[in-house]
Amino acid sequence: KDASDKAIAIAESNGKYTFKMPGSAVTVSATFKAESSSLPFTDVDTGDWFYEAVQYAYENGMMNGTGYTTFSPCLNTSRGMIVTILWRLEGEPEPATANPFPDVAADAYCAKAVAWGAENGIVKGYGDGNFGPNGPITREQLAAILYRFAQFKNADVSASGTLSAFTDAAEVSGYAQEAVKWAVDSGIITGKANRVLDPTGKATRAEAAVMLQRFNEMNTR
Repeated sequence: KDASDKAIAIAESNGKYTFKMPGSAVTVSATFKAESSSLPFTDVDTGDWFYEAVQYAYENGMMNGTGYTTFSPCLNTSRGMIVTILWRLEGEPEPATANPFPDVAADAYCAKAVAWGAENGIVKGYGDGNFGPNGPITREQLAAILYRFAQFKNADVSASGTLSAFTDAAEVSGYAQEAVKWAVDSGIITGKANRVLDPTGKATRAEAAVMLQRFNEMNTR
């Protein structure tokens, strides 16, 4: 504004704003507007470390929200949901064999996905013969499933780094050793603060979105 409180015309060119200086003193003020999110979730902000991964997973039909306006990034991801995501990526094929797990009901949302995953060696159950569809998936379990899915897709799984950089490398279960090394060397898992891998920790929905994005982009290059 000029000395008479009149607004001064502003010109914009290539992101630069200019104005013609009047004969009197001027007052310059600016109003900043935060970048808006293209996601419908009020609990995922553009500044969150997982924002791009959630956006990727949502826009590619890999993950939906837990409600119309919530994604719940800190909630645990279930084993049934992870298998369902991979089944969707594959085009929701009809399984050729019956579901082998007694704790997966025939009308469960993940029934076909689990049956498909089992017949193709992508998922395995627990020692008691159950699958645990509603149980939280651990980070090493997720790595193992992604590793087997990559093998199913005939992707290159030769990457195999060392886990010596992590202080809790000894906590990786025997069955998941090869898969976790592959996931680390491929950049799918990068670990947490203080060089912690947290292999048996539960994978949150945000962590699952990040791992799924890295995995999918790695196999679509």
